[in-house]
Amino acid sequence: MDTSDLVSRFRYHAPDDEKIVKYSEVRNMGLDMAMKLNTMLPEGRDKALAMTKLEEAVFHANAAIARN
Repeated sequence: MDTSDLVSRFRYHAPDDEKIVKYSEVRNMGLDMAMKLNTMLPEGRDKALAMTKLEEAVFHANAAIARN
């Protein structure tokens, strides 16, 4: 693995105003989908996994914003 890739993955990425707006948009989209899925899906393991994967998607989307 390239050293610059490691530095990018593990260093702090201070957000600018544009990134802060994008983070908020991503979180709001995630919340909107979570609310819809919560009403549509029956309780159970698959619903829990869907919510976990949605959380992961929001996390990784914000990481992509931070690292760019």
